[in-house]
Amino acid sequence: MAKSIMCIVLTEISLVALFHICICYQTNECTSTPSLSPQFYNSSCPKAQTIVQSFVAKAYSNDPRMAASLLRLHFHDCFVNGCEASLLLDNSGTMESEKRSVSNQDSARGFEVIDDIKSALENECPQTVSCADILAIVARDTTVITGGPSWEVYLGRRDAREANLKGSNDNIPLSNSTFESIVTMFNVQGLDLTDVVALLGSHTIGNSRCKSFRQRLYNQSGNSDLDQTLNQNYASMLQQGCPISGDDQNLFALDYVTPTKFDNYYFKNLMTFKGLLSSDEVLFTKSRVSMQLVKLYAENEEAFFEQFAKSMVKMGNISPLTGTNGEIRRICRRVNHVDV
Repeated sequence: MAKSIMCIVLTEISLVALFHICICYQTNECTSTPSLSPQFYNSSCPKAQTIVQSFVAKAYSNDPRMAASLLRLHFHDCFVNGCEASLLLDNSGTMESEKRSVSNQDSARGFEVIDDIKSALENECPQTVSCADILAIVARDTTVITGGPSWEVYLGRRDAREANLKGSNDNIPLSNSTFESIVTMFNVQGLDLTDVVALLGSHTIGNSRCKSFRQRLYNQSGNSDLDQTLNQNYASMLQQGCPISGDDQNLFALDYVTPTKFDNYYFKNLMTFKGLLSSDEVLFTKSRVSMQLVKLYAENEEAFFEQFAKSMVKMGNISPLTGTNGEIRRICRRVNHVDV
């Protein structure tokens, strides 16, 4: 079927509302939800994306590690109750923060950058731009600033009024997760194996701590042996900074070749058994289909970039709060006070 867009034109509706009732006939799938739109803030906060971009650039200039950290926040938010900024909520008397989960407590960072962005947006257009949308825009901008692809960010999410610590513990893959459990966690979110491989490609930037992969170096099968899917020379290099005990917090690049550049070396590394985490290397060793995708993206960076952008839009559409659901938080760390 030829690509076309058919819209029902009604009077007395805004352009944003008109977009929301468009019916998409592009192939057999749409990349956005009916209630999200790239133009959502065009009238209410036209400078929103420019403001976010400026703060991302500043944060990256001050600390290049921050790009991967900020990108990671969007993943870890969307995989728990959808993309609704529950990750950003601090502990309160009645709420346990997702920041305390196994996947977040030692490594989730960048919350102060989000605070600064939100403060600037509140000054520009009070209680208009949601924290959930900030995370979505930031994820795109951090990818771009490190050399990766850009995409049109669909906006209009609202913020949750509660966190889900258990969901954060249960729904986010860990560094030693099996291939089957990773695929299952993604499938639950409506993401397929192509999305799994493309989105894990975000590990082309960022770092991981010694304690996250130590078992691969010294006791992979419980018999004091090296993980057989880990290149021995690479393992020896890792052991120099990650001893059998101690130095848990020592950082290692997820992509040791181009650690701060968003490119396809992550996949090239997997093909030579130099993926840092077990949960990375399994993409090349546990499935013929995922192995073929790894090979494709290792050989064709453009194909990786194209799929990564599509998968990020798809992930950003996981169960957003829209309309009158949730709220627009004034401060991303806490829910708004109810006026009595």
